[in-house]
Amino acid sequence: MLDRRQFCLAGAGAAATLGGCRADGDTAHITGGFTGIQVERGHWMRDNLKSGRAWPAPARTFTTQVLIAGGGVAGLAAARALRLRGVDDFALLELEDTAGGNSRAGSITGLACPQGAHYLPLPGDDAPEVQDLLEELGLRTRVAGRWQYDERTLCHSPQERLYFNGEWQDGLLPVHGVGESTLAQYRRFAALVEQARHAAHWNMPVQNGRVALVQTALAAMTFVAYLDQNGLDDTYLRWYLDYCCRDDYGAGMAAVSAWAGIHYFASRHGFHAPGAESAEREGLLTWPEGNAWLARRLAAPLGERLHTGRVVLRMASTRSGVEVDAYNTATQSMERWNAAQAVVALPVFVAARVVQNPPDFLRQVAQKLAYAPWLVANIHIDQPLHDRPGAAPSWDNVLYGAGNGNGLGYVDATHQSLQTMPGPTVLSHYRALGDVLGGPADAAVGTAGRRLLLDRPWAAWRDTIVAELSTAHPDLAAKATRMDITRYGHAMAIPQPQANGQIGHWPSSNIRNALSKSERYPPRPVLAWERLRFAHADWAGYSVFEEAFTAGHAAGS
Repeated sequence: MLDRRQFCLAGAGAAATLGGCRADGDTAHITGGFTGIQVERGHWMRDNLKSGRAWPAPARTFTTQVLIAGGGVAGLAAARALRLRGVDDFALLELEDTAGGNSRAGSITGLACPQGAHYLPLPGDDAPEVQDLLEELGLRTRVAGRWQYDERTLCHSPQERLYFNGEWQDGLLPVHGVGESTLAQYRRFAALVEQARHAAHWNMPVQNGRVALVQTALAAMTFVAYLDQNGLDDTYLRWYLDYCCRDDYGAGMAAVSAWAGIHYFASRHGFHAPGAESAEREGLLTWPEGNAWLARRLAAPLGERLHTGRVVLRMASTRSGVEVDAYNTATQSMERWNAAQAVVALPVFVAARVVQNPPDFLRQVAQKLAYAPWLVANIHIDQPLHDRPGAAPSWDNVLYGAGNGNGLGYVDATHQSLQTMPGPTVLSHYRALGDVLGGPADAAVGTAGRRLLLDRPWAAWRDTIVAELSTAHPDLAAKATRMDITRYGHAMAIPQPQANGQIGHWPSSNIRNALSKSERYPPRPVLAWERLRFAHADWAGYSVFEEAFTAGHAAGS
């Protein structure tokens, strides 16, 4: 009986028969296109707002108690919090045709695949709101006094591998063939992370957490400057740390703060050098469709209160409440929504455009935030790929140095299926473009990446991605049938250094502490102005599920 590796190798021998006349490197047969995001809707809003044009009179007017603008994780969390409070009279307006923000999904030939975020680390005690959501969804239960997670959703082993020096190795930290000087720097960085963990509490979410002086100092410098300061110049260590920054923040270590670089490890699993006492592998939850599994369950109870295809164009506080104008893309008409209050669960740069006479704090944060563009390519292959020597096929597969550091490898959408024999699957490839260079020297971070993302034709992206992944899988082009690409021009806020060492972007004024009636949760900052409450991961300065969900929950409580 063949094991998985033998089957993959056998599959390579059958490629000529099953693949017909496809040749390695030839991509002309691979179909697909751009999907998942209606880029033109956001650009239509931007261009019309810039022109200062007068909107047509609303064709219909609606009234609700609470209006939520934005159906990403923060908006969905606010809606859930309202329901938990017994508030049913609310409406949620979402730009796209499905809710979820960066946690949406698609499918290719019936196989589900993520169009954005694809996993959730097991939340710690700093995120009780997320813990309770997982309990509500049946993903965690208490057994004999201990919390247990649903084994079907915990990422199966093998979890990750790296293509390095011509072969696959377990784990993403380069280890095969590296010298003693490299290993010494691994140990040095591990010691620095542990030192930071003992000096401060690295909570996630960062909302309402106490900031220690060591964290303030780190937030004022780049991660590269921190590494220079500590004599950490090893090529392999720096590649890995740069990959980690791109993976979580959309830009490399020259762009993000040292606080962000250390927080990546200190808030979760630490950093473990090879040969050190092994720690239990950090668990994470994942599904074939990624975090869309969570987003869909948050959206399902909303029913008719969820209104998709709505382009929010204006939000204004009035004497009696909030007035919101939105364009209905289905009816191609304007709508007016009147509410007693509203939750602005929009990216900060969008909120600053649509909130009428925006407060100074909103304008100031919008001006200084930089956003990372992202590309997600879902590649359908009709048979198993030939595998280079080394570690077994894993959920997360990364190629050392690929795409000038912008390529983040791929995850296998069917890794959780427990199929005994591998077959057709979807490889979800991620690409972070937050610090692509080009254009004027004074251009905002992310500008060149957005231009590249939007201007480059789909076929050019297809050929680039196939060529990159073919380094490890020479038969990819022959076995790929379709590639659907999702583009996010402003996928996530980049946690850049701030001269004053501030972490996140909550201004000291206009903050209220929110507590649920049961006081189940710690007090959370809620940014409020007149009848508007703001909730988005942008206010934390970086984009992860825990930050967005906690902010939304607080705004709806």
